[in-house]
Amino acid sequence: MRRPEGPEGPGEESLTPPALAVLALTRLAFGPTAGDIAAFNALGGNDLQRLTAWVDQQLAPATLPDAACDARIAASGFSTLGKSLTQLFLDHHVADPEWYERIRPATETELATWIRAVYSKRQLFEVLVDFWHNHFNVYAWEFIEAPLWVHHDRDVIRAHALGNFRQMLEAVVKSPAMLVYLDNYINFAADLDGNPVGSNENFAREMIELHCLGAENSHGNLPREQVPGYPNPTGYCQADVVDVARALTGWTFAIDWVQWDCPEGLDNDGHFFYCDEAHDTLPKQVLGASIPGGGSAASDGAAVLDRLASHPAAGRFIARKLCRRLVGDFPPQALVDSAAALFTAQWQAPDQIRQVV
Repeated sequence: MRRPEGPEGPGEESLTPPALAVLALTRLAFGPTAGDIAAFNALGGNDLQRLTAWVDQQLAPATLPDAACDARIAASGFSTLGKSLTQLFLDHHVADPEWYERIRPATETELATWIRAVYSKRQLFEVLVDFWHNHFNVYAWEFIEAPLWVHHDRDVIRAHALGNFRQMLEAVVKSPAMLVYLDNYINFAADLDGNPVGSNENFAREMIELHCLGAENSHGNLPREQVPGYPNPTGYCQADVVDVARALTGWTFAIDWVQWDCPEGLDNDGHFFYCDEAHDTLPKQVLGASIPGGGSAASDGAAVLDRLASHPAAGRFIARKLCRRLVGDFPPQALVDSAAALFTAQWQAPDQIRQVV
């Protein structure tokens, strides 16, 4: 996408931008409905006051009454939105129902999402839920993903949409929908007899490239010692992908497909667990940080998530995406830099994402 310039398009000085209320309710919401513009304009005496007041309200979604939207959802007759992860797994996978019943959690989540986008007063929150669903992309209409979609939407994305990125990242890694979608549920270093099977790099690669650091920070097969800035590298290389995958070996969930390899998962009820029997315990190095040998699946994985979430490249990558979604396709670089610096400085804050937004 390019800016129009010269004879190819009108100059910026000839364009009349819409009123701020229209811009805000288009970028930060799903568009104005009747009365929304007047309500926005009544929030202050000038544009800055009005925008500040509206954003402050939206960043505290729990304080915004949403009874009318909730009533619409309640009246829709949905039967899966209140089910726990275990209930979803047992009812819509283990029971092996007809296809329509298997995908009902995904269908009902989709319909509830439309209702909230149109009727909810918590518009900015809904925009951010949409943003994070796209950022941590999972295809909902798969054999295992669809039965679990209520859990993924409610407990993984919505629960963290204005919270802490590091916590959301861990929730995403542990989500059975993501574990299946990008194959980490079968990421094992060895089987129970000790036979090496090799780690699965699919999720590790996507997490580094798409979820955390961005493709622009990839240095391909360059030796890690040659990545600019090493031992505090500015980006990642293939060796980092390999060691992230090794650190996440044994992060799986209870499903009958893998019970032959993880006896703790024999319950077949969909719960996440660490399979230390299948974890790679050799030393690892990720983005210049050493992870000693002998660690558990939980400790090695946590060290990797800390390193990724706190890396300045993650702040720049995610801040730029947020600015493009909430501000414009060509956000001011100073704004991106400011948001990125705050994202990194507050990477452990429980309200990190709220602060950045």
